[in-house]
Amino acid sequence: MCGDCGDCGDCEDGEASAARLAAGVPLTAALDVADPHAWLALDTGARLTGRRRTSRLPERTTTTSLPAGSEPLDESRLALALCHHDGRVRERAVRRAAEHPGVLPLLVIRAADWAQPVRERARALLRRLLDVDTAVSLTPLILLVGRRARGDAAVGLLGELLHGASRERLGPLLVHADRATRRFAYRLATEQHLLPADELARSAARDEDAVVQTLCGEAAVAALDDPGAGALGDDALAALLGARSPRVRAIGVTALRRAGRPERATPFLADRSALVRACARYVVRQHGVDPLPWYRRRCGEPGDPALPPGAAIGLAECGERADAALLWPLLAHPVPGVRARAVAGLRTLDVTDTPRLLPLLEDTAPGVVRETTMLLLPSARSLDPGRLAARLAPDRPRHIRAAAFRLLDAYGGLERLRAAVALLEDPDPRLRFRAEQSIRHWRPSADLPRGHPEAAQLLRISRHLFSPREYRGRQWEIGTVG
Repeated sequence: MCGDCGDCGDCEDGEASAARLAAGVPLTAALDVADPHAWLALDTGARLTGRRRTSRLPERTTTTSLPAGSEPLDESRLALALCHHDGRVRERAVRRAAEHPGVLPLLVIRAADWAQPVRERARALLRRLLDVDTAVSLTPLILLVGRRARGDAAVGLLGELLHGASRERLGPLLVHADRATRRFAYRLATEQHLLPADELARSAARDEDAVVQTLCGEAAVAALDDPGAGALGDDALAALLGARSPRVRAIGVTALRRAGRPERATPFLADRSALVRACARYVVRQHGVDPLPWYRRRCGEPGDPALPPGAAIGLAECGERADAALLWPLLAHPVPGVRARAVAGLRTLDVTDTPRLLPLLEDTAPGVVRETTMLLLPSARSLDPGRLAARLAPDRPRHIRAAAFRLLDAYGGLERLRAAVALLEDPDPRLRFRAEQSIRHWRPSADLPRGHPEAAQLLRISRHLFSPREYRGRQWEIGTVG
């Protein structure tokens, strides 16, 4: 929510919902009651409409027209009153909220109201009306309101109600689409040890949220210490080790030491994730095994088509500069990932041989070209700018052109400006954008003669990128304006 601006889509939706309620449309038809954001939008939209004194909200929602006694009050009218801009109306509406359970979500919002009388009355009524089942259904909204100032009371009440709830009661929250809801539910479930290790491991491997992954993964490993876990340990480890998330795999690999199975960490020495590789090295070292000979043995077979790319970078991560001799042959490996990781390994070892690396700037795999470019950037001034400029031709693959421009940009001077201007009308929008940014930040190098005619011409071509004042400043810098 943006607040009370009235200019965003949520506010407009809220005003539309308020208008439907004012016309007598039932609450369930006026807005999506299952969406917590719709309730917040209604609260803001109805208040804005009332402040603007439009015809969308009828006069019957004013302090003089809202029934103060036991007269019947329809749900739509009560919902509008609970969102009214006048705190006196909201307070009197809260007193009647128990008559219509459908407005309970608005009572959650009023529990964080800025007006103390409204807030305190709403909290007292919420404590009386909420039970476990209702709290489960309102959890996403309560957590959303909890981000606001004064929203902690409802969150605290939610924790009290759901603490001790069964696995079946928390089940819908554990698979809820809302990330904050899943986090909240899994924290409760892990604190109360409601889930077995294998289910926690599957949740860690399945969930896309990093917090849930870590929470469930660590809880699964802790559950392995339970003597009653029995055969569940193998299932839990298998789920953790097979997860897509590097974070979860790292938890699983680290758990191998606790589980007494450090030998299973060996294959993960060549994992695609640096975090997992580091954890695997830790486990095997704790088992008394040095991982470096394993890396050297795997990388010593450059013709092996099954060589995992992680072995090349892993060798560099724990090896010595002399190990670069094992990485150079891997630059010709048939698997692009191996070639890319071998170049990355050379960069990790701070080993550069420009003549041997230059052919890789023409590699068919973008990852190889990208890694080679990163390795050559510090020595860009030693490269042939003419050969790099030839790679900017429109008929060359995009990844080769992008790499050539990146190196020319690092080269600096007139070569940088020349390359950037050549890409100003390039069909690739990203290359055009990078070229424009390069020109805007270009400054003449110390070796550029003042008044250089080509520099002046290139600046004239790119004049549209500068304000008149900026353009004149650039002319003065290159010496074409006295």
